[in-house]
Amino acid sequence: MILYPAIDLKNGHCVRLARGEMASATVYNPDPVAQALAFERLGFSWLHCVDLDGAFAGRSANAGAVQAIRAATKLPIQLGGGIRDLAAIEWWLSRGIARVILGTAALKSPALVAEAARRFPGRIVVGADTRAGKVAVEGWGEASEVTPVELGRRFEDLGVAALLFTDVEKDGLLGGVNVAATRALAEAVPLPVIASGGVGGIEDIEALVAADVPNIEGVVIGRALYDGRIDAVSALEVANGVRSAKPAP
Repeated sequence: MILYPAIDLKNGHCVRLARGEMASATVYNPDPVAQALAFERLGFSWLHCVDLDGAFAGRSANAGAVQAIRAATKLPIQLGGGIRDLAAIEWWLSRGIARVILGTAALKSPALVAEAARRFPGRIVVGADTRAGKVAVEGWGEASEVTPVELGRRFEDLGVAALLFTDVEKDGLLGGVNVAATRALAEAVPLPVIASGGVGGIEDIEALVAADVPNIEGVVIGRALYDGRIDAVSALEVANGVRSAKPAP
């Protein structure tokens, strides 16, 4: 299982939100490049970057910070936030970003996602940011009537790299990842699924591993890493099968 340490960018700083609310932002590191290099030294194999300002503005707003991270680290980067047209997708992928996340675009412009997946197979991630079981878009501020399963099924045969499932109501609160919903989504849709939102301790990683669903590809970890609630070495051991996970309940 891949552990994706999160670098969420607001005004060029590394922050964490609670429940996706910008007013709740806590700055954890004013230097995102230093943070990326710290994650690289700890042994992580990917970076998960989100341009929060871009997610709300509908266009990239922290491009300089993202490009600086890309130049400094050898880790592949999965990037989301404000990427909503083919030009932006092409721009980022041509500049060394490994995968881009399409959330609002996936719901509102499915033809764009299909075309992007056709042109860039294995490099497009569909974001399913979810509140109360329904997908939310436009920086999590606009609700839809579409479930994550329905969204995933629209793209299951189009060559997307993964489905990123974020439980926005848990995000940044350290209350535990939504294992049941992640497992249900992974069992219903034949795509790799990445869990996100609520990871508060190593027991959440253990629970996802113990769920034993092959297409749960990984999990995004944010505040728990920054607060020191998760030891990176131990977490990577669980994810890599070096350290046993507790059985699923």
